[in-house]
Amino acid sequence: MNPITISALNTHILALFERDDLLRDVWVIGEVSNWKRATSGHIYFTLKDDGANISTVMWKGNALAHTWLPREGDQVLAHGYVGVYPERGVYQLYANRLQPVGRGQLYAEFEALKARLAAAGLFDAARKRPLPVAPRFIGVITSPDGAALRDILRVLTLRWPLVEVIVFPTLVQGSEAPAQIANAIVAANQYAASGAALDTLILARGGGSIEDLWAFNDERVAYALIDSQIPVITGVGHETDFTIVDFVADLRAPTPSAAAAAAVPDRTDLLEQLASVQRQLSEQALTVVDLEARRLHELRLRLRRVDPKRQLDLRRQSLDDRERYLRSELRRRLERLRERNAAARLRLDALNPANVLRRGYSIVQAADGTIVTSPAMTAIDDELRVRGAGGEYRVKRIK
Repeated sequence: MNPITISALNTHILALFERDDLLRDVWVIGEVSNWKRATSGHIYFTLKDDGANISTVMWKGNALAHTWLPREGDQVLAHGYVGVYPERGVYQLYANRLQPVGRGQLYAEFEALKARLAAAGLFDAARKRPLPVAPRFIGVITSPDGAALRDILRVLTLRWPLVEVIVFPTLVQGSEAPAQIANAIVAANQYAASGAALDTLILARGGGSIEDLWAFNDERVAYALIDSQIPVITGVGHETDFTIVDFVADLRAPTPSAAAAAAVPDRTDLLEQLASVQRQLSEQALTVVDLEARRLHELRLRLRRVDPKRQLDLRRQSLDDRERYLRSELRRRLERLRERNAAARLRLDALNPANVLRRGYSIVQAADGTIVTSPAMTAIDDELRVRGAGGEYRVKRIK
């Protein structure tokens, strides 16, 4: 028998978790309980259903990126990875995204339309088209007065200033918005069909509530996207917002800015890619490349197991645990000192000579201040001082 340490055992279990692809990228649904935010800003809670529960952690950076966070008892969809916390020997979910489950009638309508369109094949991955690598002309369908258009133009200018932008204005909210959005998609395709170049379409608007984004959950808009001959990128709302057009489009981006970034290459990245191509042209033969690829894959697995960020995450949780322990230990020691102090006061009061005098006793002293404890310590006619609770007086021994 060759026993191993607990640390070695937990490290082995952690490596098993690291190699499981499902555990590295998982969505779960459950009810939130024991929601606690540490002083560090990290959030600890439990996700549960009728049959089980799992401890869950959301780091401060991920929590700050959310515009909505659940409360005790909320049903949520949580995305993240499952890992092992070696110091406790437990596994837990490290969540980086939380979404609410259930938003009343609108949400039910959204799910019904989503199911219907999915059954009709509108979301099939096979019909998704690749995007142009370096488009020269991009059509943007959004409100001409919204912040989304300004964000898109800013990102396009920074990343790929060679691109030209054609705006197809439309309402993005309200009862008239769905028809206008669908018409704008048709207009963009007619513009391209007339001989003008148009490589990519961006359909976008800023964030808002489910009601604000409802125009993008319209069946007319979905089919207009299906009929579009131009690849479409959507950037509707914030990162956690999903609308019907996101499932239909060729690519869904979490925000308008991200949609613009997805539509064009970064000129810096492109220069780096060109340099990379030059290096690749001088690489070894195909067999050597294949060997190096296998080695690289093995190194990536090893790197994932010792990822500094993962280690930092574990240290963060350990720090929170130690902080809680130190606070508890400090309170316990202070309480013990209070108890010892109270006991010392009681003992001191019991030994206080003034308390003895108040019970009727007196202290007799000779003329030189010596405490007289026996008649043998005095003689006839000696003057003595007697001190009681009320003060001091003098007496003389007469026999």
